[in-house]
Amino acid sequence: MIPAGDDTHVQPQQASAWNIANALTILRIALVPVFGWFLLYDDGQLTTYRLLAAGVFVVATATDRMDGDIARARGLVTDFGKVSDPIADKALMGMAFVGLSVIDLLPWWVTVVVLVREVGVTALRFLVIRHGVMPASRGGKVKTALQAVAILLYILPLSGPWHAIAVLVMTSAVIVTVATGVDYVLRAQTLRNTSPRAQAKREGRAAAAAAQPPALETSVRKVEARESANRKAASGKAASGKAASGKAASGKAASGKAASGKAASGKAASGEDPTRHPAEPEV
Repeated sequence: MIPAGDDTHVQPQQASAWNIANALTILRIALVPVFGWFLLYDDGQLTTYRLLAAGVFVVATATDRMDGDIARARGLVTDFGKVSDPIADKALMGMAFVGLSVIDLLPWWVTVVVLVREVGVTALRFLVIRHGVMPASRGGKVKTALQAVAILLYILPLSGPWHAIAVLVMTSAVIVTVATGVDYVLRAQTLRNTSPRAQAKREGRAAAAAAQPPALETSVRKVEARESANRKAASGKAASGKAASGKAASGKAASGKAASGKAASGKAASGEDPTRHPAEPEV
């Protein structure tokens, strides 16, 4: 009993996996080999065993509806049931499709298409299990119902217009099977992007990116700093070159002046009048 004023919240207790709904699911899995034995006995040529196979198939498919209704009505929905229920359905339907193809009542390409879809969806469920459980959709339930009716019509030793009805129902089942397979792929992608695990990863990456500048920005800054250093170095070299050129020009001017002074001194020493033109005759 919680004292008055206490804000403590009591978490609802999760239903145990050991319940009647899950027991029916396990029973359906156990009926799969029994159904397969009756169907394949004497290559499906005996009417009695075909009828027995049909009876077992009806009981197994009935447990599929019963376990779901009981689980929802009594609050017995568990993760084990969400995962094992579709597996039981696929085991039963897979055995039926393979058996019908073995006894040449159904083309193998139909069985291959259905099995690839069923195995792919089951593998997809386990791939995204860390993000959450992906339960069966309404489309998946419609697919299962269509498959069950079509398989039952094929198992029963019927002929004439009933065979045409069986082909029509099976065609519809295959179309819905492929369409719901695509839907499961899209749902799995959405679950991976919106699950708490995915959100936590995105928040962690955002925090890490905020803690340090982006790699692109850092690279740009490094390039700009390198170009600035190169420009400064080039400016320094140009200034040094101009100073050296100025010094060289000053040295040449000084050398020229010195040479002129030496020439004048030589003329004065020889007694010649520097203002007198050498070509003028003396008077």
